[in-house]
Amino acid sequence: MRVSRLPDVESRPRHVALGEFDGVHLGHREVIRDADTVLTFEPHPRAVLAPERAPLRLTPLPVKADRVAELGVRELVVIPFDAAYARHSAEEFIADVLVGGLDAHTVSVGENFRFGYRARGDADLLRRQDAFATRVAPLVQSAGRAVSSSEIRGLIASGEVGTAAELLGAPFELRGRVEAGEQRGRTLGYPTANLMPTADQAVPAHGVYACRATIVDGDGGREVAAAVSIGVRPTFTETRLGLLVEAFLLDFDGDLYGRELRLSFVRRLRGEERFDGAGALIEQMRADVEDVRSAVGDVWAPGAPVGRRAE
Repeated sequence: MRVSRLPDVESRPRHVALGEFDGVHLGHREVIRDADTVLTFEPHPRAVLAPERAPLRLTPLPVKADRVAELGVRELVVIPFDAAYARHSAEEFIADVLVGGLDAHTVSVGENFRFGYRARGDADLLRRQDAFATRVAPLVQSAGRAVSSSEIRGLIASGEVGTAAELLGAPFELRGRVEAGEQRGRTLGYPTANLMPTADQAVPAHGVYACRATIVDGDGGREVAAAVSIGVRPTFTETRLGLLVEAFLLDFDGDLYGRELRLSFVRRLRGEERFDGAGALIEQMRADVEDVRSAVGDVWAPGAPVGRRAE
């Protein structure tokens, strides 16, 4: 799939899905269905218009691009959103972007999508256009509630990553370059790869999680199971480094510093706990690792390596 900035696109007949699509969840997938082009905004418009109310991101642009590509879309077009762009009226957006820039033949949106200056554009305005056909996707329901990015952010914040994955249509994912830490895990026999989430990234609640980890390299990536701790290390009170995401990769031995690591969350195993010393913590970590083998093994694709099970 091609990823293009709006100023760089070439006009061609397109079937366009329009939206922010943070999460690319089940509702978004219904909007995107049958589209060959997805049109989105970067950064999130609220981060420009009302930073104090900007939502935490479920899918930063690289993750969003991968999720959209998995749906068979031909091109992701990104509108660089800033204060000047926010002053474009809904009518200008239709004329300059959808018609003049993209040559949209069909436009698909969710029923609650708003656009243009002061959000005055809506699905009804699109329906009134003669230049293209408009498809309005209804809200997708799950367990009697509409699937929404806000709902999923709440699930992530409370650690309910399994339920979040059901609404997303894919596991929730964190990505980042592995950074050097205090190497305390190495002294305990469980060396960890450390990620530092950005301030605008949604992060699961403090606790220990079973994850699938992908170590990205030039040939794609290698997948292994991982025990991931999110929190502030309450057992060790002499240091306070802020929020830590630490991944122990099962049956892996290698240098990860500077490499990209992708963590796909499968299940929350337990909350964050304070232990009476390193010995008790090590004992719990052994149990966590076996729980990870079981949890990740239950959902792993056939033939993919999970590491050896303990005899």
